[in-house]
Amino acid sequence: MLRNSFYLAQSLRNGFSRIAWRAVSSHGPRQPLVSPERRLEKAHPTFTERSQLKYARRLVVKLGSAVITREDNHGLALGRLASIVEQVAECHLEGREVMMVTSGAVAFGKQKLAQELLMSLSMRETLNPKDSKEFDGATLEPRAAAAVGQSGLMSLYDAMFAQYGVKIAQVLVTKPDFYNEETRNNLFCTLSELISLNIVPIINTNDAVSPPMFIRDDEPAGGARRGIPIKDNDSLSAMLAAEVQADLLILMSDVDGIYNKPPWEDGAKLMHTYTSDDSNSIEFGKKSKVGTGGMDSKVKAATWALDRGVSVVICNGMQEKAIKTIIGGRKVGTFFTEATESANAVPVEVMAENGEWTAGQMAYGAKGIAFHTPFSTPIIIYIPHSVSHSDFLLQNVGRVLRRTRLADQLELKQVTVPIGVLLVIFESRPDSLPQVAALAMASANGLLLKGGKEAAHSNKALMELVKEALATVGAEHAVSLVSTREEISDLLSMENHIDLIIPRGSSDLVRSIQQQSLHIPVLGHAEGVCHVYIDRDADLQKALRIARDAKCDYPAACNAMETLLIHEDLMSGAIFGDVCNMLKREGVKIYAGPRLNQQLTFGPPAAKSLKHEYGALECCIEVVPSLDEAINHIHTYGSSHTDVIVTENDAAAKQFLGSVDSACVFHNASSRFADGFRFGLGAEVGISTARIHARGPVGVEGLLTTKWILEGQDHAAADFAEEGGRTWLHETLPLD
Repeated sequence: MLRNSFYLAQSLRNGFSRIAWRAVSSHGPRQPLVSPERRLEKAHPTFTERSQLKYARRLVVKLGSAVITREDNHGLALGRLASIVEQVAECHLEGREVMMVTSGAVAFGKQKLAQELLMSLSMRETLNPKDSKEFDGATLEPRAAAAVGQSGLMSLYDAMFAQYGVKIAQVLVTKPDFYNEETRNNLFCTLSELISLNIVPIINTNDAVSPPMFIRDDEPAGGARRGIPIKDNDSLSAMLAAEVQADLLILMSDVDGIYNKPPWEDGAKLMHTYTSDDSNSIEFGKKSKVGTGGMDSKVKAATWALDRGVSVVICNGMQEKAIKTIIGGRKVGTFFTEATESANAVPVEVMAENGEWTAGQMAYGAKGIAFHTPFSTPIIIYIPHSVSHSDFLLQNVGRVLRRTRLADQLELKQVTVPIGVLLVIFESRPDSLPQVAALAMASANGLLLKGGKEAAHSNKALMELVKEALATVGAEHAVSLVSTREEISDLLSMENHIDLIIPRGSSDLVRSIQQQSLHIPVLGHAEGVCHVYIDRDADLQKALRIARDAKCDYPAACNAMETLLIHEDLMSGAIFGDVCNMLKREGVKIYAGPRLNQQLTFGPPAAKSLKHEYGALECCIEVVPSLDEAINHIHTYGSSHTDVIVTENDAAAKQFLGSVDSACVFHNASSRFADGFRFGLGAEVGISTARIHARGPVGVEGLLTTKWILEGQDHAAADFAEEGGRTWLHETLPLD
């Protein structure tokens, strides 16, 4: 039903397009929808940022021979081709206008001819073994193969697109079609009409009758030549994209994009963005082993199209969902643009590399670093106070945790070292920046910070202070603020540069980061569903103070109470009423759990969920019949963040503290104490509910890992296996 509705909407839209077309075509001979004089004008400027590509309405997708052809060059890569067709169909069904420029006819034809010739040779060998010859597929004539393969290739495309209800049309072109003004106009007029009819044009060169080689690119043939010299499908697709005023041209190849030098050479780096200034800094390698165009031709075609208002991305067509990923704004391939976000912008990859190389200097020279803050707002005054306790933590890097004498003159040490480069993504609160920067300094980690746009100016000012402090030890590049419009999804894919991701913010942010990061570990918690359990042996005044503080001190914090559990024996006494009245006086909206809801004739509304983080002056109250039930409730509905018992019964407290498997478990203390500063960690990068690495509030210890250092004197493992050889000692040594 949904698809039928979409087709109806598409039909209405295309109906209006056809009416407009007929209005143009009914007066005289067919002409393009855009006059030749205005073809090179754009209704909007070229996209300057990847995030704008989602607005691309008209696309040209070029499939190189290496993308369509199998690695063994025998036939087509059907699975890869099916994936590309699916993406093009999705774009088409979204309302985008897509044209494809495809190779593959020669490869498909060779595959079919090879099968026929092999059968023929087999029969010939059977009839006359002496006349048999070894078959070499490379000897097949390309023009004959193209003639055989063109119909089969289009039949394949037709079958694939038909699965999505998309109709296609083949448009065969040769070089003279672009040099003759009449055929040129007819070509683009046909393409315009196909698009208006909601049909995907598939253009490929007519390799069965390709023009003779003596026709030079600088000579007109049958008319005035216009546009780029047509040498291959790269230049062809660039010409088409410019003529039809496409918003985006995607050139799909078998490499990830443009490298500063051939990708197989040492020091080669992928250029995520290409401008005209980069043209002199690139070395091009050999041409494609399959197609006719090399990377040099792709760059020339891309820059030519860019000059005429078409945004271009060169990408690896073998990458999964490449087209949809590019349109989604992700950093895939090389994006050709006329402008950069800032003339002095530093790529994030360079920031990460700088952080990795320079952070180590902090381990030896950063002691005594201080923030000099000329600001006077209360939150800025608080920041130096919160991070000042980090000074003593600067001794943690290189600290010896274990010393063992394995054998005579063979000593093993385990020492603390930084994790590497951290990526901390935080939302609106700018106080996160100096806290996290201080911990990065203390642990000698490189740091990338991605803050929310709400505090962009504050973050920039604070980062200047951080840089000033780090400059005193020559490590000003160890910490960087990602101020460009990098998509978070791109940052999460930089596993070669980033070692740990720490999201700080709402549960939605943390959960999103955890789901998107496939290869980089994420430290954090998605939810803070914290409980306070008032045991039947609780002190009334303690219960009131702890519950009030846990909920009302800062209700938006992840360590705020979200569910209050009360032992059912207290329902008949004063505690239940006093607690409810106290919460109401504080403006807390109360919801009732299922058991409480059954016991009250008139009471608060029922809670929609027992596993909910309100993050506001709201909470759920539930009744439990026993301590065991309270523990079971927390295990069932909690988030393993922080849970509290209020009781004067030491045995009950001991059982609760030992049985509740959360990162923080408290007795007669507010859940708000679950904080790195309050724990004496100096500051925190966040709270982790994971079961490996750091858990609970994470300070500098959670940002360190270890390495083993072994010092010997010409020791070999085989020495210990020989009779009469060396012997193991395994003596524990003091940590001096």
